Amino acid sequence: MTVPLDRHYLVELQVSAERVSQLRRIIAAHLRHWRLELHVRPVCRGVEELLTNVHRHVGDDNNCVVELRWSGRHLTVSVADNGSGMPRLLSTGGGGLSRIMALSDSWGTCRTDEGKVVWFTRYAKEPNGIDLVPLSPPPGVREFRRPPVAAVDVPGSATAREPDAALV
Repeated sequence: MTVPLDRHYLVELQVSAERVSQLRRIIAAHLRHWRLELHVRPVCRGVEELLTNVHRHVGDDNNCVVELRWSGRHLTVSVADNGSGMPRLLSTGGGGLSRIMALSDSWGTCRTDEGKVVWFTRYAKEPNGIDLVPLSPPPGVREFRRPPVAAVDVPGSATAREPDAALV
């Protein structure tokens, strides 16, 4: 299956604490552009977790590749690095792959010639294109606006206001 170019994002970087937060913002922007706002927080948390693990276990001089692919139904996020050690799902701690497992529908690891890839997917159906806020009132509904308040002169005061007009 070929993924349209506007639904694929790939970046190569050296992992550092500053770059993790920068990449989190870039990924959030891509997800919003693809109209996947509901997935921004869990996907960004997952990417942050994977990149933090690369930084912690492989080191600063590591080159890694982060890739997003959205098929219109599933969003796949993968992080490839050149570290030799494979990650393990530990029953204690609550971080690492157990956090990825909680944020995703599926996940996995794969050894490559250069190192490894850790990936996760989320079911992300294409939005219907319905606007959340109507641009004009629905048919049969009249729009009411409050008329402006006019100032009137009252003896003994500088200015006074007329009572608000009733809405019809």
